[in-house]
Amino acid sequence: MNSRLAITFLAFIVSISSCSDKHELHESWEVYAGSKKNIRYSTLKEVDTSNVAGLQVAWTYHTRDADTANSSQIQCNPIVVDGVLYGTTPKLRLFAVDAITGAEKWVFDPFDTLNMKFDASHFGMNNIRGVTYYSDEKGQGRVFYTAGPRLYSINAATGVPDQLFGENGSIDLHDGLDRDVSNLYVTSTSPGIIYKDLLIVGTRVDEGPYAAPGHIRAFNVHTGKRAWIFHTIPQPGEPGYESWEDPEAWKHIGGANVWSGFSMDEEKGILFAATGSASFDFYGGRRKGANLYGNCLLALNAQTGKLIWHFQQVHHDVWDRDFPTPPALVTVKRDGRSIEAVAQPTKSGFVFVFNRLTGKPLFDIKETPVNTDTDLEGEKLSPTQPVPVLPKPFVRQVFTENDINPLLPDSLRAEVAGRLKSYRNGNLFMPPSKQGTIVLPGFDGGAEWGGPAYDPETGILYINANEMAWVLRMIDLTKQPEKKETIAQAGKRLYMNNCLACHGAGREGSGNYPTLKNISRKYTEDEISKLISSGRRMMPAFRQLTREERNAITAFVTDNSSSVEKPFVQAADSNAKYFKLPYTNDGYKKFLASNGRPALGPPWGTLNAIDLNTGEIRWSVPLGTDPAFADRGIETGTENYGGPVVTAGGLIFIAATKDNKFRVFNKKTGAKLFETDLPASGFATPSVYSRGGKQFVVIACGGGKLNTKSGDSYVAFKLP
Repeated sequence: MNSRLAITFLAFIVSISSCSDKHELHESWEVYAGSKKNIRYSTLKEVDTSNVAGLQVAWTYHTRDADTANSSQIQCNPIVVDGVLYGTTPKLRLFAVDAITGAEKWVFDPFDTLNMKFDASHFGMNNIRGVTYYSDEKGQGRVFYTAGPRLYSINAATGVPDQLFGENGSIDLHDGLDRDVSNLYVTSTSPGIIYKDLLIVGTRVDEGPYAAPGHIRAFNVHTGKRAWIFHTIPQPGEPGYESWEDPEAWKHIGGANVWSGFSMDEEKGILFAATGSASFDFYGGRRKGANLYGNCLLALNAQTGKLIWHFQQVHHDVWDRDFPTPPALVTVKRDGRSIEAVAQPTKSGFVFVFNRLTGKPLFDIKETPVNTDTDLEGEKLSPTQPVPVLPKPFVRQVFTENDINPLLPDSLRAEVAGRLKSYRNGNLFMPPSKQGTIVLPGFDGGAEWGGPAYDPETGILYINANEMAWVLRMIDLTKQPEKKETIAQAGKRLYMNNCLACHGAGREGSGNYPTLKNISRKYTEDEISKLISSGRRMMPAFRQLTREERNAITAFVTDNSSSVEKPFVQAADSNAKYFKLPYTNDGYKKFLASNGRPALGPPWGTLNAIDLNTGEIRWSVPLGTDPAFADRGIETGTENYGGPVVTAGGLIFIAATKDNKFRVFNKKTGAKLFETDLPASGFATPSVYSRGGKQFVVIACGGGKLNTKSGDSYVAFKLP
């Protein structure tokens, strides 16, 4: 073969390979997390370690619908297809803009299709972390996304619903779960994933006793008809059914849902799904047993939904240790050979690594005896829990006296030390208790929904983490009274049973849940009753409550004086015995000193590099600076939401922190190379793409979490 022919043939091979799978090039961002492998990696290298300091704002797009009064957010990792960027807004709209200029092309408002104005109390409000793109054989594109309980199919060119899909362009996610969940909370925060002509979706459901099951479903992309379902809470005759002591658990227990999205080995047709815990999160006396397939990494046949293999990371979870992110599909070098694997980070700070085809662990996992001493009647804890030998945990898992925050005054350090001794503490699997149990990492991880980035060039997994201690305290629920109540008494009882876990005993709020004090200044009683029924953002819908019960709660939270003497008329009790739990938690409470500062010493957020070939942590650096300590010049790290992106240019791009910063790190050393202010905190994952010969990095700046201001912008950066 002569040299000219050889060059021509080589060019042909390159052109064929470049067209065979655009997603695997990692030069665009056509899929949530960059590719179906969920590795948040880009081969682009125009921006590298030598020039990243010159990054400038290329464009800013304003969605114009931030809700500052109610702490709206944007958690979307936008996609870019054929020069068009698709993203979502704080009020659940879908938009398309030019990826070079940020110029708006169209906006789809789901409320227009329902002939109503945006009303979170009526429709419910969910954060949307991404969208899904599908192109048919004619090249016609559609964008799938979820607003409230409805999954929409939108024409990618026009922003108009596809009338052939479902009912006028959407389907109701309440339907097709093989159980009547019409009165329960069902939505989707993370996008589905495409396999051939199937759209595979998971759901977010309530985490209390009134929870829909988290079954995984595949829908035909053209018609919206269900193609298959995998029961994450097995039904009679299905594998895993025996892991529930109650033979009728599948009829009434919910959760075990895939809320964080999926990964896929498209070539092999394997879908990877990471599930959450079964409901209720913190008491399992009504769901005794290991509770498959809660807290499981599932490998499913993407065409049929049939189980290939599974691994359960927590047996009978009572700590809310959901898998927070889909696994990254990686390659591990072992004994001179390459093994296709999956790497699954956890809230607990572990990374489990398995052979992708067989589910065999690539590092030993030990079933470790754990404390099962509980003061909660009816609870039955698992005697062992799986602990990987490697990789080592990337966060602290035990709070000792040496970990008390050194930035606190001595008097507050002593206060924290006293409280620390009063709680149950000492290991990762300490049971929930009435006296209070330290949960470290906290309910948000460890790893969280932003997920990891993986560099196929080096085998390094990059993951940002929260390090914040929380306190889980269980309390006895108020029982149904034997004698008649007033509306005020009933409202207090119902509030304790349904609302206290999130909003606190004194209605002061907890964690990410707002205070209800003075709520009557923002909403009428009718609006509050609607909110209870429909849910909003992180709040599930309490449709199981009767109107009389909702009105009683409303009277209690608004301190309606007229309810003190009026008798409460109880409607027919529709609550099944399974839902009347004896315990709840007293709120999602961080372990803070009395001045509101963390009891645990910094760092409170980190960025970590883990070598998946050896299991060793290469480096770990604080991520972010808490504004309360900025004047001391200490990089404390902050709690963070959203993930990193790693590039062939030697860089890690990440926002995520509450200090409104966007940062770039050297992927080899962890050294910070670039930092700039954002208009609001970027609690999202960046997208990296190339257009017009230039490399762009875009981040959604929605704020709203961690008491930060809300924003409405997407900001794109590039070199001049």
